[in-house]
Amino acid sequence: MNLADYIRTIHDFPKPGILFRDITPLLAAPAAFREAINQLASHYRGQPIDAVAAAEARGFIFAAPLALELNASFVPVRKPGKLPYETHTFEYDLEYGTDTLQMHVDGMTPGQRVLLVDDLLATGGTIDACCRLVEKTGATVVGCAFAIELKFLGGRERIAPHEAFSLIQYD
Repeated sequence: MNLADYIRTIHDFPKPGILFRDITPLLAAPAAFREAINQLASHYRGQPIDAVAAAEARGFIFAAPLALELNASFVPVRKPGKLPYETHTFEYDLEYGTDTLQMHVDGMTPGQRVLLVDDLLATGGTIDACCRLVEKTGATVVGCAFAIELKFLGGRERIAPHEAFSLIQYD
């Protein structure tokens, strides 16, 4: 199954000149969505992974079923004010300003091996912030997995030395 057949390209969204890669057709096709999760799981199966973490919201879509497949916990990473318990916080720079991510203090523990997941790797800013947040807890990032990678934006280089694994790449 060619998963790229289930990605819709939308021109000029969210602004002129952008080609948006839409995952909703993949999510609407149960066989394709299942295959995406199976391919991600196959890459990491057999590796010691204690937790799968993802930033809201589209990362959750792939991370939660992948965590089940890998028999690992799922840890949501969210924007401030969305988690009800004590949190670890990481603030990071954007092109114009800053953003903040949080996760519960008991979401992972020192020494745990964590796989980070998102739907798309573009510039790598959000996933890099997730890596730093995980490392702040004393846990170890074992890899970063994506449904789609926009190779021309250099996100893979930004998150190095962490592994970047993607199912679909666009040059």
